[in-house]
Amino acid sequence: MIEFIDGASFSRMMIHAAASINLHKQPINELNVFPVPDGDTGTNMSLTISAAATELRKKPATTVGQAAATTASALLRGARGNSGVILSLLFRGFSKAVKDKDTIDGRDLAIALDYGVAAAYKAVMKPTEGTILTVSRLAARRAAEVARENSAIEHVLEETIKEGHVALADTVNQNPVLKKAGVVDAGGKGFLVILQGMLDELRGEPMPEGAPVEEVKEKADFAAMSAEEITFAFDTVFIVRKLKEDVALEPFRAYLNSIGDSLVIGEDDEAFKVHVHTNTPGDALNEAQKYGVLELAKIENMRTQAEDLAAGKHVQSTDDLEAVEAELENGCAPKVAAPEKKYGVVAVAAGEGLASVFRDLGADGVISGGQTMNPSTDDIMKVIDATPAEIVFVLPNNSNIIMAAQQCIPLCEGKKVVVLPTKTVPQGISALLVLDPEADEEANIAAMTEALGSVRTSEITYAARDSDFDGFAIKRGDYLALTEHQLFGTDQDIDALLRRLAESDGVHDASFITIFYGEDVQEADAQKVLEVFQSSCPGAEITLLSGGQPVYYYLISAE
Repeated sequence: MIEFIDGASFSRMMIHAAASINLHKQPINELNVFPVPDGDTGTNMSLTISAAATELRKKPATTVGQAAATTASALLRGARGNSGVILSLLFRGFSKAVKDKDTIDGRDLAIALDYGVAAAYKAVMKPTEGTILTVSRLAARRAAEVARENSAIEHVLEETIKEGHVALADTVNQNPVLKKAGVVDAGGKGFLVILQGMLDELRGEPMPEGAPVEEVKEKADFAAMSAEEITFAFDTVFIVRKLKEDVALEPFRAYLNSIGDSLVIGEDDEAFKVHVHTNTPGDALNEAQKYGVLELAKIENMRTQAEDLAAGKHVQSTDDLEAVEAELENGCAPKVAAPEKKYGVVAVAAGEGLASVFRDLGADGVISGGQTMNPSTDDIMKVIDATPAEIVFVLPNNSNIIMAAQQCIPLCEGKKVVVLPTKTVPQGISALLVLDPEADEEANIAAMTEALGSVRTSEITYAARDSDFDGFAIKRGDYLALTEHQLFGTDQDIDALLRRLAESDGVHDASFITIFYGEDVQEADAQKVLEVFQSSCPGAEITLLSGGQPVYYYLISAE
């Protein structure tokens, strides 16, 4: 049983915690309905603690006090959203409790957790039970109890997490919004993932990599959560550098509470960070400048985010600003690009690696989309209009996108649109490879249609829940192999499933095989898959590429 830790150990624990929550951020997002159903708690907490992990890697610490101070400062400046600011406050209080400590044991940990809870409750104007505040408070109380009996830090942290899970399970009964959605609190869940990551590092568990190993038991029904229930529309976050160290923020706190809710203010000696939901973000920013110099601000419309979530659409955030700016710049150009050549190509693909493949092969435009994120007809039309060609071939690369693409045909003015019914990315790539700039339209359509029909596409994903697929019982957590969208097989072992696929008819005797690995796959793991196919398919020319696609661990084309 580990009795105490030093600064280097604490740093490693925080870095491990950042990796853990990054792994589980999407399941946490799927719980997020409070204070508003904008589905970003996991992302916000992950980005917040990642800022601390980055600083800790840059600044090696010998004492716990040094490491905690670096953590608290980075969390304050990197905090995103309500959950991120509260997380920063928990560690701000923690840092104050251990500032003079070279090492800490379980008793010190319990005191530091209590300091963190006090800092968070003090900063939140109207604390709500059934949230991360409740989970952290009850967990810290348990830490104090067990530390009196056994002061080993490993034991105290383990018992803290156990009590935290009991508290988390009860949040659904404490908060009417959570009860309506039938889920536990996302912020509380994220906090426990962070503590567990710290304990795992303490025990020498390997740093998490690859795809999530845990799925939430429930997912919030965002469609049931009305955007009209959001009283204050704008999620407003900003950082202000103080004019003086001892600036009193109570009048500012009272003002913000009069124009909004979900108010949290975190501060250190040099700056303070505000999170508030309000209908008048400009007023909040103007008032802030009486207390210091505004450094950074982020404003997001939570009503539109909630509506997008309920509709199953991509939720825009300030992380999308570069793409939005590019779209606005394109909007300043002529609506329909003048034809500069006979043929153009527009493709749909999810993942930067796949998008790069299409661009390298000559596609004029690539629309981000695919399984679970289907672009609209309008999205496709904008890229068609921007393509400087007389005839534009559209490669939907997904059966759910073909119809939306076909709607563009009668809508497009000034150029002809030809939608090829590609249902997979490999089909789209094969079709694009045979496009001949010198051939006539009919010959190209025939050649591209024949090419897409010669590709056998397999996809590797996993089952998020128990289900029935093509008459087969699928268990949650099973890996699935689909060939031409039909179930090839399932297995608890992805390597065994991939080997069976490599040895199957249509793949084993193929001449050309391309393997695209997804965003959740490490390159080292993908190299092992390449070796499996090379040994199982000795007569094939095999290429391994980073596709970066979501949902599917691997997309495999065989010709």
